[in-house]
Amino acid sequence: MSVAAVIPQMAPSAPVHTISILVRNKPGVLVRVALVFSRRGYNIESLVVSTDVANGDFSRMTITCSGDPETLEQIIKQVTKLIDVVHAFDHTGQSVYETEVALVKIESKVAERTEILQIAELYSAKVVDYGVDSLIIRIVGAAEKLDVFLSLLRNYQIVELVRSGKIIMTRGLATT
Repeated sequence: MSVAAVIPQMAPSAPVHTISILVRNKPGVLVRVALVFSRRGYNIESLVVSTDVANGDFSRMTITCSGDPETLEQIIKQVTKLIDVVHAFDHTGQSVYETEVALVKIESKVAERTEILQIAELYSAKVVDYGVDSLIIRIVGAAEKLDVFLSLLRNYQIVELVRSGKIIMTRGLATT
C-alpha cells in the first residue's frame, strides 16, 4: 500500500470529537482507557499522551474519535470511573486552540524541488532535511490544513508520512 493511500479523505462520516483525559502516570492506564472505547465500538482516530509539566505524576491524553454523541457520553462517564483517571472532558464545540504536526518525506530530484518548496512556503511548512534525492517537510496547523497540504503533495512520491494527532488547549484560563 502506498503512503498516499493513507492520507485521509476530506469528509468524515460521523461528528469528530476531541476528548482530554487527565490520568495518573501508572502502568496500564492507557490500555484501560482504550478498552472502554473498544468495548463500545468506538475507534480512536488519534491519541496523544504527554506528561503534565506542573506535576510529572500526571499525564494528559488527547483522543480524537468519530461517532454517536450519546455513546461517547457513556464512554466518558465510564472512563471517569476508572482508577487513575482524574477527569475526562469532551471539548467538541468549546473554544479551544488545536494543532497537529506532520513530517512528510518526499522523494525528489533537484529539478522537482522548486514546486515542492513553493507548496511548502504557501502552507508555512518548513523543510527540516535536505537529502540528495529526498526532502523532509514539517508542517504544523489544524487538521484541515494538513489534509489540504498533503493532498497537494499527492503528485509527488511520498515515501513516509508521520502525523502527531490533534492536541488541544482550552482558550482563556479554563483548564483543558
